[in-house]
Amino acid sequence: MDHVDRITAQWTRERPDLDVGPMATIGRLSRLAQHLGKAHDRCFAEHGLNRASFDVLATLRRSGAPYALTPKSLLEQTMVTSGTMTNRLDRLEQAGMITRLPDPNDGRGFLIQLTDQGHAIIDAAATDHVANQHRLTEVMNEEERTQLDALLKIWLAAFEDPSDG
Repeated sequence: MDHVDRITAQWTRERPDLDVGPMATIGRLSRLAQHLGKAHDRCFAEHGLNRASFDVLATLRRSGAPYALTPKSLLEQTMVTSGTMTNRLDRLEQAGMITRLPDPNDGRGFLIQLTDQGHAIIDAAATDHVANQHRLTEVMNEEERTQLDALLKIWLAAFEDPSDG
């Protein structure tokens, strides 16, 4: 019996008229998200990053050479809010991980580009992040993980616009 089982058992005892099955599912996902978030934070911190800075650098890195995007494109492709983005870009630039360059396609705009230092940091962080994700999911075999991914994909699709993918 886990923590969520104890909570749902209490609700079932106190309110037998309620179907608390979804509470168990969502409660476990919520608790799991907290554990995963803490594990990610520890991994990113080893590289002097947090979730937002990792997300920005990873987005630039996976965009391919020359590892540069407009601020608008970067914002659309990350899970970072616009307020966080400006602050994050300033800090990443001060740390020497990104640079701002004039946008050759827009005389008033600029591009955000990884520096060599930023490239090295995100490559090392991404390597450790993927290894950490393997460690975090090793309690499931490949078939179980594939099944879970398929179920979560169905559920997530109910909340997200497929054109945002």
